[in-house]
Amino acid sequence: MLRDELTKAQRWEIADALAADRLPSINSKLEDVHPSTTFYARYGKRAVDIIVSGIALIATLPVNLVIGVVTFFDLGRPIFFKQRRVGRNAELFTIIKFRNMRNTTDENGELFPSKDRVTKFGKFVRKTSLDELLNFWSVFKGDMSIIGPRPLVPEYVGRYNKRHRMRLAVRPGLECPPRELPDHVWTWQEQLDNDVWYVENVSFKVDCRMFANLVRFALDSKSANARSTSKRGTFMGYDENGSAINLDGVPVEYAEKILSGSR
Repeated sequence: MLRDELTKAQRWEIADALAADRLPSINSKLEDVHPSTTFYARYGKRAVDIIVSGIALIATLPVNLVIGVVTFFDLGRPIFFKQRRVGRNAELFTIIKFRNMRNTTDENGELFPSKDRVTKFGKFVRKTSLDELLNFWSVFKGDMSIIGPRPLVPEYVGRYNKRHRMRLAVRPGLECPPRELPDHVWTWQEQLDNDVWYVENVSFKVDCRMFANLVRFALDSKSANARSTSKRGTFMGYDENGSAINLDGVPVEYAEKILSGSR
């Protein structure tokens, strides 16, 4: 229950403390990551991204217009959600999506959980991945790629161990789907490990297989439901064994220390 009392700023403070306490020991036991240096990884992948995203932007324009109109009547202005995300080599860029959540807050000014703010139409576009269509513009510009680790928030960068930080060695993608669809909600450890595997194995063959999995991943009802309800929680760092954790995995003493210092 102590974790429920934490503000966003306090959760971020806990994550910083976990990183300072645990990352030195964790990193000392990890092997280095060696990104793929094939011709495709260096040049071909970008050419494919430009062609595919350009075609996709034209093909999805009518759909985006409809979503924009419905979003306006569902949530009003602004219809776009903009957020800073981390791209290749930890450079920041702005990601744009159609809004699908209300900005309702509690008595402390903290936003309610995503599942309590998303609208009915928002749930639909999330489950169908229609909220990802505007990302083709980010791909066309060069901030993102069709296939690659999903772009996450800047606050996570300082929490990554040295292997997981190498997910930033490539452009982030629309999705870096699992090689096999899991029968459970994908954990942070599974996602980050999969991202690193991709960085080390980028090739045209791998991207083709990943694209096929992306379609399967988007249409899989369990995966879509997990994305639409945000069940996984915030990435907070690692446990003592080096496994990635969310807020539920944070030792209670960290929460006690932060809360006692704020009273």
